[in-house]
Amino acid sequence: MSIHLARHGQTAYNHEGRFQGHLPVPLDDTGREQAAALAEAVTKVEIATLWCSPLARARETADIVAARIGLPPHEEARFAETETGDWTGRSFAEIKAEDPEGFARFQRSDPTFRYPGGESFAEQSARVMAALADLHARHDALPALVVCHRGVIRLALAALLGDDGEGAKEIANASLVTLPEPAAGA
Repeated sequence: MSIHLARHGQTAYNHEGRFQGHLPVPLDDTGREQAAALAEAVTKVEIATLWCSPLARARETADIVAARIGLPPHEEARFAETETGDWTGRSFAEIKAEDPEGFARFQRSDPTFRYPGGESFAEQSARVMAALADLHARHDALPALVVCHRGVIRLALAALLGDDGEGAKEIANASLVTLPEPAAGA
């Protein structure tokens, strides 16, 4: 039974190339249009339950999807984006100039990378995979749609495909991704 992940619609921070972390950044006009298009796309996919990160941009996207498909969104904190610590609110260009090695590790989702004052990708991956395992175990909740973040999708694909997530590096806002089934015994 499938789990589908969808990235939230665009925010001003996405457009500007800024780290959002856990900031309550809302969707911009483009993001709301993207969320409406996502909602339309979701009508063509079987969904029994709708889940979302509690962060404002994901919740707003989930609410737009929910209005279209008639399912209430359930918040799950483990689907939140990485806590970006001291990089929160800062531009990609600023961080790349200040800490090129750290920025390169961020870009390739190095599991040993930790945002200064924030969370590591390994920690985020562990919480995301635990949430997905719990959701997968709830057969009554499947198939499910989880509205979340690029980092969540990248790390989930990396863990499930056994790679570095390179193939999922550029996940557009409001993209819909169907996860591969976990291996037996996983």
